[in-house]
Amino acid sequence: MRRKIPSLQALACFEAAARQQSYTRAAQELALTQGAVSRQITALEDFLGIALFRRTRHGVLLTERGADYFAQVAPRLQALEQDTLDAMSAQGPGGTLHLAAVPTFATRWLIPRLPELKQLQPDLSLHIETSTRPFMFADTVFDAALFAGTPEQVSQWAGTHAHKLMAEQVVPVCSPHFLAGQSSLTPAAIAALPLLQQSTRTEAWRRWFDAMGVSAPLALSGPRFELFSMTAAAAAHGLGVALVPRLLIEPELARGELVVACEQVLPSERAYYLVRPQTPEERPVMNRFLDWLQLAASAGRVTDTG
Repeated sequence: MRRKIPSLQALACFEAAARQQSYTRAAQELALTQGAVSRQITALEDFLGIALFRRTRHGVLLTERGADYFAQVAPRLQALEQDTLDAMSAQGPGGTLHLAAVPTFATRWLIPRLPELKQLQPDLSLHIETSTRPFMFADTVFDAALFAGTPEQVSQWAGTHAHKLMAEQVVPVCSPHFLAGQSSLTPAAIAALPLLQQSTRTEAWRRWFDAMGVSAPLALSGPRFELFSMTAAAAAHGLGVALVPRLLIEPELARGELVVACEQVLPSERAYYLVRPQTPEERPVMNRFLDWLQLAASAGRVTDTG
């Protein structure tokens, strides 16, 4: 029998009060009375033999030992809640995957293809959250990550194994009115237009113009946007020319909201990868998802180059 585990109710009251810095707000969150929260925390302090909070004029603050305990308890309660949600959502033998993904790739490429995955693997539950940087898998609930980067960046992600899905092709795009009836623009003509900047790739336009052998004094000038979806939307609304991965703007190109201003592709080492932790455990659900993902990526490469 585990005799050194406090009651879950006491831990939930402690976590809420620590996060809210208030017994009153914790009680409102948990649909309890303030007195009930106070009694649960007092019982937890007696169980642990330490003071977890000290009272202030505006509420409560964690003691030093209380803060240490909160840092340990909070992620475990979150993981327990996630495990419970997974168990409740599992309706068949397909299993559950938690996926971290760069946001625009998830929105523009992955999610439109999920109906096909649902048909092939109807019992699979896929949970997606956004993440743009490498992380330690041991500190998260993620089973894998869809990551965009260079081979060097991928190789430096410690404790992982990466599966390359597709290379990135970056092209300049704009609203059709910028072409003024022409089929395309020269790199020199693009250099004279407003350039939309990607805040995560500040040197992209400069590298593109250098590859084209064109002088562009304003290559670093122009409004900046954090996400490719923002940059694409700004270009579609006529604010300037954007340099974006072609696979992320397929809907806008198909609808005619954006056109490729110049077919010259930016030479790039960046690609999209599925990154997994290096663990001895083999999960059939992950292997099936990877097989589907690679087939979908292969079909996309045929479309892009066709």
